[in-house]
Amino acid sequence: MRDAVLAFSTQFEFQPVVENKENLKVTDSFVLTGMGGSHLNADLLLAVAPHTDIIIHRDYGLPLVSAEKAAKSLFIASSYSGNTEEVIEAYNEAKEKGYALAAIAVGGTLLELAKADGVPYVAIPDTGIQPRSALAFSFMALLSLTGKDAFLKETQSLRTIIDPADIEQAGKDLAAAMKDRVPLVYASRANETVAWNWKIKLNETGKIPAFYNVFPELNHNEMTGFDVVPTMKHLAAPFHVVLLEDGDDHPKVQQRMDVLATLYSKRGLPVTRLALDGNTRLEKIFRSLLLADWTAVHTAALYGLESEHVPMVEEFKKMIAS
Repeated sequence: MRDAVLAFSTQFEFQPVVENKENLKVTDSFVLTGMGGSHLNADLLLAVAPHTDIIIHRDYGLPLVSAEKAAKSLFIASSYSGNTEEVIEAYNEAKEKGYALAAIAVGGTLLELAKADGVPYVAIPDTGIQPRSALAFSFMALLSLTGKDAFLKETQSLRTIIDPADIEQAGKDLAAAMKDRVPLVYASRANETVAWNWKIKLNETGKIPAFYNVFPELNHNEMTGFDVVPTMKHLAAPFHVVLLEDGDDHPKVQQRMDVLATLYSKRGLPVTRLALDGNTRLEKIFRSLLLADWTAVHTAALYGLESEHVPMVEEFKKMIAS
């Protein structure tokens, strides 16, 4: 896993090619079906272009949409392996309904179907990494299918701007600071995708429980669970709060982060404040996610665990297939 993180910036060199492009529906309305790391591309798109008309579906079948929405939309099936059963089912259902389709995968059943059906697709380079590690590949594939050429060019420019090796020590230090605690990752609503990615990287790569929430909503409910009193102090004890702070957040959200950090610290909860650093929104996000990668890699190492593979997921897949 460490090698995959070190090499992450090479993904920005990817030049996605849309095969069967003559059949690609040109539209500004999209529905993407993907599970796990395979819908993170759409999450990221909404984070940098929040007005994009895209529905993200993380389930079997297709989302409930109006006939008008369905008719004008491009339905994108996204599965890193190309074999995700929920995505294959969605692809087949969209095909049966006559919807405009596109696909993103490294291969597998999904690309076989797309090739046979003449459906536009982008083949992601099969470098042997995990889906969660291939975010730049899948994001650029999505940008090419959705016509976001300016974002594609900006993403590719990060190749010479971000060096993952420069971020490793900060991740190692954070992993050590959080050892024997459960991370709670908090961010603004605008940066929910970043917090969500931190959580899943700590789950899948770090192999530990981790959770996230967003401001200002958490100030109306979750924080009251940490108003520590002697009878429940043991319930709050295992947590470590990570605040993802962004100078572009609403001033009131920034104030809420300041106040909550003070309140939690007074109650004995460890709080780490991390600024999103970069000259552009995309740079900020990718730098933060690389820090999350390094934190997760070193978290797994602290517990003597292998960081790349997800044996419980594989065990689960075998059990539901039997």
